[in-house]
Amino acid sequence: MSVRTLIVDDEPIARAVLREELEQFDQVEIVGEAESGIEALQMIESTQPSLVFLDLQMPGMSGFEVVRRIGGGPRLPLFIVVTAYDQYAIQAFEAGAIDYLLKPVGQKRLEAAMEKANRVLVQADGPARNLAALQDVADAAGSSKAIKRIVAKSGAEYLLLTTDEVFAFQAEGDLVWIITARKRLLATETLGRIQEKLQGGSFKRIHRKALVNIDHVRKMSPLSSQRWLLTLSNNLEFIVSKRQAKTVREILSG
Repeated sequence: MSVRTLIVDDEPIARAVLREELEQFDQVEIVGEAESGIEALQMIESTQPSLVFLDLQMPGMSGFEVVRRIGGGPRLPLFIVVTAYDQYAIQAFEAGAIDYLLKPVGQKRLEAAMEKANRVLVQADGPARNLAALQDVADAAGSSKAIKRIVAKSGAEYLLLTTDEVFAFQAEGDLVWIITARKRLLATETLGRIQEKLQGGSFKRIHRKALVNIDHVRKMSPLSSQRWLLTLSNNLEFIVSKRQAKTVREILSG
């Protein structure tokens, strides 16, 4: 399957380097290059690419604005963000990007991004619908309740997790760890922002430095009249602060 690809970057050298790397892939058909957000919108309309490699920092119109202005529809392309800045990963995924590459992009990392794009394109059976696997989506039963996606960082990779996969969030200094059944991954947001995003769901604050998924609580043991020990199904233990003892009462009351 030929992947019609557009390169968007305001730096000519960056475009040339990326074009050279992409030309190593047999399935990639480069349909053009754009040096600004406005030109990118025009070329997306005229060339109908399946995939767009998009720089974020451009004069006049940012890459984020390009993605937002595209909107929906059957000809919506996939976006892979290519940037020198790593602090915009969460915004890029929420805007609709399927991957986030840091300059200079290594060949192996680019191969992984292309494999992901190919999988989404095949699953979409034609031009991709960008957010189906990335943004908050309705559950399989058609419920209106949104399933939140959590962005985790592992080395240079960004992973998308569902809330069901996450057992707890734990803050350590300036870092926030995402705890799954077998791994600890770095979060891309503060604990407060994560709690706000997941409000109304199964995550409860049990300490100023911990947020746990009550669906994964296996045992609650009283330590005193106002202190409890929570044990998760992966045997990880958390002490509930006195201030958050009401959370345990809420769990016990069902």
